[in-house]
Amino acid sequence: MTIVQGIDPRGMQHCETTTLGVLLRHQGVDLSEPMLFGLGRGLSFVYWDSKSMGFPFLGGRVKPFELTRNLAGTLGLELVVRETSSARKGWANVVEAIGAGRPVGLQLDSYHLEYFTAKVHFGGHVVAMYGYDDRVARLVDTEQQGGAVTTGLGSLAEARAARGPMAARHRSFTLTAPPDLPAVHDRIVPAVTACAHAFLNPPIANLGHRGIAKSGKLVPTWLGRSDDPRRDLPQAALLMEKAGTGGALFRNLYRDFLAECGQFLDSELLRTGHRLYAEAAALWTEVAALITEAGESGEERYLVQASTALLELSRIEREAMEALSRLEG
Repeated sequence: MTIVQGIDPRGMQHCETTTLGVLLRHQGVDLSEPMLFGLGRGLSFVYWDSKSMGFPFLGGRVKPFELTRNLAGTLGLELVVRETSSARKGWANVVEAIGAGRPVGLQLDSYHLEYFTAKVHFGGHVVAMYGYDDRVARLVDTEQQGGAVTTGLGSLAEARAARGPMAARHRSFTLTAPPDLPAVHDRIVPAVTACAHAFLNPPIANLGHRGIAKSGKLVPTWLGRSDDPRRDLPQAALLMEKAGTGGALFRNLYRDFLAECGQFLDSELLRTGHRLYAEAAALWTEVAALITEAGESGEERYLVQASTALLELSRIEREAMEALSRLEG
């Protein structure tokens, strides 16, 4: 067994922040999951639908791996990313990092991982790897997936080689913290304001607060959009609440990030943002419950209620981000 010593295999709620936590704690940098998410400017929104999709998707964060790039930029971390079309070279990259005593992040399709009970293709899943032998790889995944887990080398190879939406080419990465790592409280305002400006000024109507409003207009059509509403609507709600989002489509994480920022920054604008995101988080959980009820009952009235809530959420989050965009410090 080749294994990196000193790993804290703490599983968190979201896969990318879980992995970032493992890589940074190994270097003595221990940040909470909300702080990792917030400094990585992870919050967003996307309403995603196309003819090739079986059912629309509501996403609450930036695209896979963008959070990692953002966090590296925010904290001045050295991010080394390796990608290749060669499975042999991709494995050699991992072996090299672990042989040097460094845990390594991997982006892959979770469908192929042996410990995953929900077999759904998702090419944007991220795990930390810290050891292997001739049969299995030792990984750290989210708390709900078991934290410290193992999967066969064959299944890992399949997961890394998978192609499809959001997939990467045998992507592996390492992070190195500089000796003069900036103080977290010095990086809060730039991270919060950059996230707010992106949310308030989306390039297309499917993103940010405009995307939430668009989803509010389209959700009432969802019973007719599905061949199997009893399957598709509860599944969409489950993805919002349980699929590594920390609940409420990542709004719980951002609410808690803003609360933690309040320990460093005395600002009425920050308190306004936190209060509004606390409201938003509760309302997102209500929306998920209404979508589930609509699928299980087949009654459109629950989707009409969800629509009203989504239009209100667009307003709440726009007002929250308008306040946060004006932070100074």
